[in-house]
Amino acid sequence: MAKIVRIQFTTAGKLYDFTASKANVKAGDRVIVETERGKSIGQVVAGPIEVDDALVPEGTKPVQRLAELADLATLAANTAKEKEAHKFCLARIKERNMDMKLVKVEYLFDGSKAIFYFTADGRVDFRELVKDLAHAFHTRIEMRQIGVRDESKMVGGIGICGRELCCSSYLREFEPVSVKMAKEQNLALNPSKISGQCGRLLCCLSYEFDTYCSLRKGLPKCGKRVQCGCHDGEVVKVNVLEQTVTLKTADDSLVVLKGEDIAPENISDRVKKPPQGKGEQQGGDKGKSQGPGKQRRNRPVDVKERKKEKPQ
Repeated sequence: MAKIVRIQFTTAGKLYDFTASKANVKAGDRVIVETERGKSIGQVVAGPIEVDDALVPEGTKPVQRLAELADLATLAANTAKEKEAHKFCLARIKERNMDMKLVKVEYLFDGSKAIFYFTADGRVDFRELVKDLAHAFHTRIEMRQIGVRDESKMVGGIGICGRELCCSSYLREFEPVSVKMAKEQNLALNPSKISGQCGRLLCCLSYEFDTYCSLRKGLPKCGKRVQCGCHDGEVVKVNVLEQTVTLKTADDSLVVLKGEDIAPENISDRVKKPPQGKGEQQGGDKGKSQGPGKQRRNRPVDVKERKKEKPQ
């Protein structure tokens, strides 16, 4: 049997599986592991969980050891370097008048590389900037362009709900969000109301979308005609959460009915007024008198006779 633990390297970041057969770790511990980018320090989020050796994914690396005070001191030193590199890079971007926005600087745990995350509308020629950074910090430099949603996740902030952003607090992966989700929940399609700090649609629109879809099943849509008992009218309002619909009857009165009381066979389409036929329009035009312009066009004119009447 093998022990598997799940580790994150940043808050609300992706989770990675490591084996902890030799190291005695638990949730919340800081540990040293070997990754594709070299030695790193991470935090155990879940585990350890015992699984069969045959079920362990191939290539899963082991936890080397628990983090010591020297490792935490190295992490603090890297954080100080990141602030210094961020300040220096901002000054160089401003001097060179580059069309880019620096978001974050990340130093690898062993200090072998510094990653500069930035956003830009298009491609940016940062070759001269990389030379300045490499000359100043004497380490490998990597410039990585990210999207606006990743920027919000790194920077963090407070959303329009008054709470910390979902992406920077606990949401580990972004899911696709569409305007259909807002429509299904009867939300006003105001960009300032349904957009997050990143300018994209709010991630929370997807949280209750499936619930609204399941609750809406069986309820008639607005515009449908419903006959339930002694009530007959058109649906003008649907309350999904309360499972009620509001009917407007022929005498313009409003009646609230429960969705469970409305049978599917009692729901029909709204009766549309028949369109005015072409024959009726043509018949109505016959009685109208023609304008003076039409009379002139219909008046016969003999051009040859007029020429004869002209004096020679």
